[in-house]
Amino acid sequence: MTKTPFFNASELIDAQNAQDPNSEIYQSQSHPKELLYSNRMYSKLMEFEPNASEEVQIAAKAQHICRWKIARDSYPMDRVGYLTWRGNLKKFHAETTAAILEKVGYDSEFIDRVSFLIEKKQLKKDEETQLLEDVICLVFLDYYLEPFVEKHDAEKLKNIILKTWNKMSEIGHQEALKIKYSDANLQLIKEAIGL
Repeated sequence: MTKTPFFNASELIDAQNAQDPNSEIYQSQSHPKELLYSNRMYSKLMEFEPNASEEVQIAAKAQHICRWKIARDSYPMDRVGYLTWRGNLKKFHAETTAAILEKVGYDSEFIDRVSFLIEKKQLKKDEETQLLEDVICLVFLDYYLEPFVEKHDAEKLKNIILKTWNKMSEIGHQEALKIKYSDANLQLIKEAIGL
């Protein structure tokens, strides 16, 4: 069986993310943190929009590719530092992914589209950028809200949830309310979004 460019790209993205020195315990097993995130992004995308284009599928898998290589504390620990770090990360993720896609034989138009999506350009205007953002928010709410709850007070959490909610589409909102939250977290979400 001939391996497709998508299969080869996926393997290379996974191989990069498998090198993450940071790990996360999930279902009693230790996983490289960004490989686990990548798998969650892809699974959530296919569950939410099974007909997503190949470009979106790759952008979802590569959303945080090699994120550990640009540490948050290498930038000033203020809002400007945070925004600069996030902006540089998006470019880094897009460039790292573009190199992989070129290597496995995708054309420049395809690669440019994946970069556009990874950099989350034209959010709320471009349907596929919005789809990717919905999936990012759904993955956060499903897998990463709980650790946030342990670190922050209720008001800060409500602010984080509301910002997340405002980035999502109406279909994203409907999907978010289907996630199985703890009673306390569901109550927090409802308070944050005014339900």
